[in-house]
Order: sequence, then structure tokens, then C-alpha cells
Amino acid sequence: MEMRMLDAAALAGRQSPARHVHPAHSVATPKQEAYIRSVPYEGPVMVFDLDILRAKYRALSAGLGDASIHYAVKANPAPEVISTLHALGSRFDAASRGEIELCLGLGVPAEHIAFGNTIKRAADIAWAHSIGVRQFAVDAEAEVRKVATHAPGARVLVRLLIEESEADWPLCRKFGAPAREALRLMDLARFLGLEVAGLSFHAGSQLREPAMWRSALDAALALWNDARAGGHSLWLLNIGGGFPAFYGQEMPPTKEYAAEVMAMVRARFGDEIAVMAEPGRGLVAEAGLIVAEVLLVARKSEGELARWVYLDIGKFSGLAETMEEAIRYQFETAHTGETGACILAGPSCDSADVLYEKRPVQLPLALRDGDLIRILSSGAYTSSYSSVGFNGFPPLRAVYLD
Repeated sequence: MEMRMLDAAALAGRQSPARHVHPAHSVATPKQEAYIRSVPYEGPVMVFDLDILRAKYRALSAGLGDASIHYAVKANPAPEVISTLHALGSRFDAASRGEIELCLGLGVPAEHIAFGNTIKRAADIAWAHSIGVRQFAVDAEAEVRKVATHAPGARVLVRLLIEESEADWPLCRKFGAPAREALRLMDLARFLGLEVAGLSFHAGSQLREPAMWRSALDAALALWNDARAGGHSLWLLNIGGGFPAFYGQEMPPTKEYAAEVMAMVRARFGDEIAVMAEPGRGLVAEAGLIVAEVLLVARKSEGELARWVYLDIGKFSGLAETMEEAIRYQFETAHTGETGACILAGPSCDSADVLYEKRPVQLPLALRDGDLIRILSSGAYTSSYSSVGFNGFPPLRAVYLD
């Protein structure tokens, strides 16, 4: 197969890539640009600038003040990401034994890791407790009993079900217990000898405005007050994730956004309690961009308004978050000039591998097969979602620049 260089020529390079998003968010960093222009293109690659991650962490930390940050490892579990955040003082939220082992292997102390998944194997609970993990999330009676049996005396946070969310990616069904059940679980956990430290919630991924936190915080406060009235000495509130990345809609700067969220937390819960947050997307998404190739541009019929644009990356090779068109990635190409509606799809022989159809994307009319395209803010939930090789397509390659 002929390899093409991602240089000015490969990008139709008489002009800079056309940008169809806010310019402040669309320009590759010098490190990313240098890599892209100097390395042969051999398939989709996510190019990640660790300096952007550092800047995001510092801004988020400054805004959150005395809240502790537990990075959600699932968002991007690359060792380079974990090591960088560990060096900055981050703690970690792990969803599995594998993620805990990853963090431990990179020097993270066990007491800085929270086992935040509410669906855990009993053997993994026992193992995590044995190596020093002390905090576990629960949202069901059977899980409370598992933790009490296999991690006696451990600290637990009961996860509240958030039934209403304005998030682009709501988490309203699978995780959390309704308020009345959550209160019962606290009573049971205390009876079984666990430390009921507080509660957790997740208002949904990609909360574009701080105001979108209000209903979740109000629900958490109501449960908190009921638990206190029931004799629970709660001291720790986990506000979960939800910190957004830029996908084409304007947002406040990271520091100001986080400060506004914390102001809402303190206005409701006071200054005495401890607060932790579990950002994922908001830290890593904007640090990465994907370079991909257009494989085919076609129309299904002569009169069809929207073109079909097929990329060499799709839902099964990293872009799973286009499911239900929830996450709206932004794109850059080398073409300038008029744009038109496109139905965007991946390369696999699966009819579900369509990225955007309900709301087509605008791409240049000059776009042709063989062109390279950049997918912006794609450092979160792409390399970690990529399959091991569906249809024989290799997993998404990732490069981390320091």
C-alpha cells in the first residue's frame, strides 16, 4: 500500500486546513502539527499532546479548589496519561481490577485509588481491599453485602440515581439507587460494619454549562439531609464527572466552569465536608486529535442532497460515542470553499457503523476519497473504546507527545 506523508502536499497544502469550528479550539498544537506533517500515514492515529493535559488539569484543579481530583481512568487509560496526572498530584477512579493494577504499576499508591464501579466481582473486591484500596461505590443491596463480606470495615459511598439530566450523554438508568433505596442501603451498610462516608452521583457526561449541575446537586442535598437526619455522619461528597470538552458549542473556560460548580456545591453543602470529583473527558478529550482518511464519497441516488462520506475509522474502531449522535465531533480538512451536508460512516460491513445521519455534518464539497481529515477533541473514549479488530481493521493507534 502506498504511504502518504501528512505534510502540506498531503493536506492539499496551498492553504491551511479549513476549520469548521471555533478557531480557538481547532488548531493543532505545534507538537501535534510537527508529528502529523512528518510521519507517513498508515491508518487512523490519535495524536495526543500531554502539555494540553497538564494545562487542563491545572485549570480544573484551580477551579475546584480544595476538592480532590480522581481521574476517571476509563476515559483514556494510556500509561502516559496516568503517569502525567500522577506527577501532577491526581488521584484515580478505577472501574476494574485491570485499571487498579495499571495505576499501581505506574507508582500510584493504593490509597489514592477509588473503586468507583458499582458492579464488581467479589474476588476483585477482596483483592483490592487486600492491597490497600479503601473506598468502594455501591448502589444495590447485593453489592453492599459483597463489600461487607470481602472488604470488612471499608469506606463506602452510596451512589444516587440521577433521574433527570441535561447532559449530552446521560447516565440515568444503569447506575445509582433512587433516594429512598439509597437511604436504606446506607442503613444496611452501617449495620454490616462499613463506614458510610457519604454519597456519590454522576449528573451525566458532557454537561456543557455549570447550570446543568443544579438538579443533580439539589437531589444529592435532599438525600444528604435525610441521611444526616437518620443518624449518618456523612462527610464526603463525590460529584462524579460531567466536566465538558469542546465539540463546537461555546463553553466557559475550564477554571471558571469548575469554580462555578464548586460554588454551587458549597452553597448547598457548606465548607465543612470533603468533596471529590471524577473528571475524564474534560481532562483528556481536547488533548487528542485523530487523523483519518476519506475512503469514499458517494451519493445513493442522483437527486439525494446529502453525500455519504466513509472514513477509515468508525464506531468499532474508536468512535463509539457517536452512538445516538450524542457526541458531535468537529472536523478539519485541507479544503476551503463551499460545504454541504454529509452522512458520515465508518468502514466496517455493519449497517450500525453510521456516525452522523440524523444531523448530517457539513464538509467541503471538494472532499474526495484519499483526502485526510482531522477529528478534533478526540482524546477521550476513542483509543479505549476501539475494538481489537472488528472486520479485520486494527485498533486505533495512539501517539503521546511529551
